[in-house]
Amino acid sequence: QVQLVESGGGLVQAGGSLRLSCAASRSFFSINTMGWYRQAPGKQRELVATTTRGGSPNYGDSVKGRFTISRDNAENTVYLQMNSLKPEDTAVYYCHASGTASYWGQGTQVTVSS
Repeated sequence: QVQLVESGGGLVQAGGSLRLSCAASRSFFSINTMGWYRQAPGKQRELVATTTRGGSPNYGDSVKGRFTISRDNAENTVYLQMNSLKPEDTAVYYCHASGTASYWGQGTQVTVSS
């Protein structure tokens, strides 16, 4: 069983930046895609960004140009650099890993004040 542990959430003013990290509990060569999803109160969970083992990123339309996903395969860690944050980015951010199985982190709260 792989556990994903997120960190880096918090409170930031609009226009600010945060960096999220997601570390896997052990190496998992069967995992191809890692990424981030988010869920705001009363809304469905949505894609933020994903990246494959080969490094091909995919972004949700609302974060393109502001967020950057990166991955360190040697450290089994994926990062999300969030710049120019907006109040509508406020949500619980979940790390996700998929391949032969699917794993979710426990979530980390990001709050952007106006």
